[in-house]
Amino acid sequence: MIQVKKHKPYGVYEKYVKRPLDFICALGAVVCFSWLYLIVAILVKVKLGSPILFTQYRPGKNERLFKLYKFRTMTDKRDRDGNLLPDNKRLTKFGKLLRSTSLDELPEAFNIIKGDMSIVGPRPLLPSYLDWYTEEERHRHDVRPGLTGLAQVNGRNFINWDKRFALDIKYTKKITFLNDVKIIFKTISKFLYHSNIATDSAKVEGNMAEIRANILKA
Repeated sequence: MIQVKKHKPYGVYEKYVKRPLDFICALGAVVCFSWLYLIVAILVKVKLGSPILFTQYRPGKNERLFKLYKFRTMTDKRDRDGNLLPDNKRLTKFGKLLRSTSLDELPEAFNIIKGDMSIVGPRPLLPSYLDWYTEEERHRHDVRPGLTGLAQVNGRNFINWDKRFALDIKYTKKITFLNDVKIIFKTISKFLYHSNIATDSAKVEGNMAEIRANILKA
């Protein structure tokens, strides 16, 4: 594993305020929107079955793995041999609706409460990608991953991986209250206008395949 320099918090906000504020806001959201969690959970149970939650390990701060929580958006349909069908065959209209409205990400509030994630930070990716980061790109794990981030409000899945990682690293170098507030308001704006939201993971995987090829060529 490549060793990287220890991250030094940018200022008082990152060092002392950001984590307590994340906890308070996430807990408040769960309490205030408990009715919404209940409605979505019931709909997922009826339309997609059990389990209601989709869990998957992701690397967090300092690349420590944690279990990410989401509402499930796909069925468990399998072929004649018992193998799961491709994602696009298991993703239903209801699942696409959950993704396009980001309602599938509501359970991530519990990750924030636990301390696995932050409200704002680089989005957590799959552990299998760790071996493909450059030394500079690994610095995206200097901080807790976020529910939203600088890359998400600047193109999300519609920009290439080089730019996404560059934005992630830019964020980790200067974490301020004002920047976090700006990112949150931009996220709300994009949510209301449904911009830069991908419901199909094929494009994302394609981009990662592209960056892997570029790394191998280097």
